[in-house]
Amino acid sequence: MHKKYLKVFSVLTLSLLLAACAAHRAHMTVDIGSVLPGSKVARKGTPLSLIGTPIAVGQRMPFTDLVDAQSMSGVNLEDYRGKVLLLSIVPSIDTKVCEAQTHYLGEEGDKLPQNVVRITISRDTPFAQTRFAKEAKLTDIQYISDYKAGNFGRSTGLLMDGPMLLARSVILVDQQGIVQYIQVVPEITHLPDMETAFSKAVDLSKNQDG
Repeated sequence: MHKKYLKVFSVLTLSLLLAACAAHRAHMTVDIGSVLPGSKVARKGTPLSLIGTPIAVGQRMPFTDLVDAQSMSGVNLEDYRGKVLLLSIVPSIDTKVCEAQTHYLGEEGDKLPQNVVRITISRDTPFAQTRFAKEAKLTDIQYISDYKAGNFGRSTGLLMDGPMLLARSVILVDQQGIVQYIQVVPEITHLPDMETAFSKAVDLSKNQDG
C-alpha cells in the first residue's frame, strides 16, 4: 500500500510541476518575429550586435566542434545526418526564459516524430547542462555545449557581442544537413515561436527519403 500511495504522490507532484511550468510560460511573451543572424538583437531594449559568419536558410549547417553534455565527448552536428534537427539555442539555461524554452522543448516536444532530434545548445558548461537536465527532469532531450570558444556562435552569426552568449533562436536542419528554418528572437527576454518550429519539423520529418 505504501508503494501505491508513493506512486500516486509522485504522479500528482509531476502533474503539479508541469502545470506550474505551463503557467509560468503563459506569463512570458512569445515573439513571432525574427532578425537575421549577424545583425542585432536586444536585451530589454539594449541593442547587442551578433558577431560571426551569418548562416541562412538553404545553406549547409557549418561544421563545429561541440561537447555532448552527457558523454563529455566531442560532437558535431554532422553526426546527426539523416535526422531532422530541432536546435533550441539559449543564452543560459539557468535563467527563467531559457528554462521555460527548454521545458517547452522537452515537454511539448514529446509529440514530435521520432526522427526529429531535439537539442538544446548553450555556452553553459556541460556540467551545468547535465545538472539542469536532472533537476528539471528533462533528460529526454540532448544538451550540447559551445562553452570552449563559442565556435558554434561564431560560425552561425549568433554570438552576442558583449556577454559572448548565444542569441535566443531556433534552427531546423533537414536530413541532408541543410538549414530549413531560422528564428532569431529580436528581444532575447521573449520566448521563440516553438509551435511554428514544431509544425515545420513535422513537415521536414515526412521527407525522410529526401
